[in-house]
Amino acid sequence: MSKADNVFKAYDIRGIFPEEVNEELFRDIGRAFSIFIKDKKKTNSSVVIGRDMRKSSESLSEAFAAGVRDQGLNVVDIGLASTDMCYFASGHFDFPAAMVTASHNPAEYNGLKICMNQARPVGQDSGLKEISQIASTSPQRQAVIGSIEKVDVLGDFVDHVCSIVDISNLGDLKVVADTANGMGGLILPPVFSKLPFGLEILFPELDGNFPNHPADPLREENQKYLRERVLATKADIGLAFDGDADRVFLLDEEGEPISGSLTTALIADQILNERPDESVIYNLICSKVVPEVINECGGTAIRSRVGHSFIKELMEKHDAVFAGEHSGHYYFRENYRADSGVIAALVVLKALSKHQGKLSELLEPFKRYESSGELNFSVLDVEASMEQIAEYYKTSIVDRLDGLTVDLGDWWFNLRPSNTEPLLRLNIEANDKKICGQAIEEVRTLLSQ
Repeated sequence: MSKADNVFKAYDIRGIFPEEVNEELFRDIGRAFSIFIKDKKKTNSSVVIGRDMRKSSESLSEAFAAGVRDQGLNVVDIGLASTDMCYFASGHFDFPAAMVTASHNPAEYNGLKICMNQARPVGQDSGLKEISQIASTSPQRQAVIGSIEKVDVLGDFVDHVCSIVDISNLGDLKVVADTANGMGGLILPPVFSKLPFGLEILFPELDGNFPNHPADPLREENQKYLRERVLATKADIGLAFDGDADRVFLLDEEGEPISGSLTTALIADQILNERPDESVIYNLICSKVVPEVINECGGTAIRSRVGHSFIKELMEKHDAVFAGEHSGHYYFRENYRADSGVIAALVVLKALSKHQGKLSELLEPFKRYESSGELNFSVLDVEASMEQIAEYYKTSIVDRLDGLTVDLGDWWFNLRPSNTEPLLRLNIEANDKKICGQAIEEVRTLLSQ
């Protein structure tokens, strides 16, 4: 196995700097990406490159750009950017793109998220494996070297974000956002300067060391400061962004975290009430409330595997207007089918403005079930443990679209392997809290045998 193979994951490239990812590797990956693009016979001759605020991102971005140019393709360097801003640039210019980021991972990590023209995803089965193989050969520099141009797209991105959501009748809401020293600190001020909301940003300074807390809002302990500030200021809503700002998590006026499933249901409800008869994608660990709401609003609910590449492919296939994942990724057709934390936040803020009440009350119709959250189990043999569970519940298995989904009537679960670690990820949902607790213990006991 080459050094490149170790950092190529299911949806992106990621590793510790400089032991696993470094300038030499990124130059090889830049060359490989250019070869991949040319092999696909794309007529475009440029690649968009953006980067986050990590200390290693600038040098890695320069190395990747050099690799792209080594193969004769030109570079459009948009500099510091959120991932959704980089996806926007891919769609705006109709070029492939690469974003240097490790998203929510700790400071010592870095990586790449890449896409083709119009922000079309590149995952393990749609190009990453091929790019890894090319990179492992250390492709050589070509005779003709591409150019590089620095372009500022922040203003265009802000206009684009505000064009997707009708901002003409928004209320006077008090908003607190925690950008965790990540790229949200770059994009939120100019977006909110066009809105009537009062915005307070916690930790807006771009700092790849993450001095205040990790930029992983999926973990509730990282929402501590946001929760405290929402309560102290009597804010209407809290917004927690991850490091590259493509994900957002909500806190209500009481500082209570809102799951990605409930946010997906709320956004689907808002969109479908304006545009019924559309298709909406949801991943298979979302709450049952999501397909229920989609169907109740006259939409068509389409279930997907977990992961942005699968989501985006289904969105294109079904011309879906929206897609949501339990992990806080929200995708919009008008955003080149790409995910965006700030667009999702605006849809929610518009809904809250229209509601003219509390966020907790707005969400109440969607609070139909109890869930475990994602539980991780370290096992010696992932495949053997999966088959043991499958055998135990063989009369109740729904499918194996992604891992194992089992429905037992008053509760259901999905168990699937991690893409990067010897872990099994368990999500359980039940009709009430008692049943949920019993279900967790039942599956936990089986996995410990």
